[in-house]
Amino acid sequence: MKRFLLLIFQIFIWLPLFLAITVLTALITTLGCLLGGEKIFSYYPGMIWSKLTCILSFCPVKIKGKEKLDKKQSYIFVANHQGAYDIFLIYGYLGFPIKWVMKQSLRKIPFVGKACESAGFIFVDSSSPQAAAKTVEQAKTRLKNGASIVIFPEGSRSKTGQLASFKKGAFQMALDLKLPIVPLTINGTIEVMPTKSISLNPHKIELIIHDPIPTKNYQTKNIRESAINIRELSEKSKEKISYSLWEKYR
Repeated sequence: MKRFLLLIFQIFIWLPLFLAITVLTALITTLGCLLGGEKIFSYYPGMIWSKLTCILSFCPVKIKGKEKLDKKQSYIFVANHQGAYDIFLIYGYLGFPIKWVMKQSLRKIPFVGKACESAGFIFVDSSSPQAAAKTVEQAKTRLKNGASIVIFPEGSRSKTGQLASFKKGAFQMALDLKLPIVPLTINGTIEVMPTKSISLNPHKIELIIHDPIPTKNYQTKNIRESAINIRELSEKSKEKISYSLWEKYR
């Protein structure tokens, strides 16, 4: 009976409200950024949209570690990727103006793709080394006004909640931009809406912010040393994220 009532709620209340606030958020973001208010409109409408989504989904949210961040510093945030609600959790509750690094395919989503483009989010093109270098240059221009960058180094959502291997792009970007890396541990979002599912399951979710990892001691022009440094930064970040995962996800 409970599942039936939840299904009715999801179809007739949650889904129409979610679509309405998504379109409204996209329109406000696009218009606000086009009128020159990127600093405000690239962050706050999305932050409110994300919080409303979590509230409408009856997902209690717990945040740890906000005190570890310096509001005047830009960061590269790297997080595990459990589910669709990772975006709402980070965007809504991290408390930092951020730019997302996104797949090119997301640009095609009606309203949302245009809003993300207007907000200065970074669409990844890994088709060639030249395209990857262009992505880094694009990221540099996005860091104005104290913004930070969020990347899921696993590349795609986990099917089990456990960590997959990390790709090097986030850590290469951190070195190129000379920014500290902040690992983020996400717990519980896979329970809300698992991979390849559109069924809503209210569940507690958690975001843990770890101590920043400085990259200034990892700077080098030597290609071999750079590869070693990227691997070390990746392993450090993965270890921090893994340590705070709920036991069933380890």
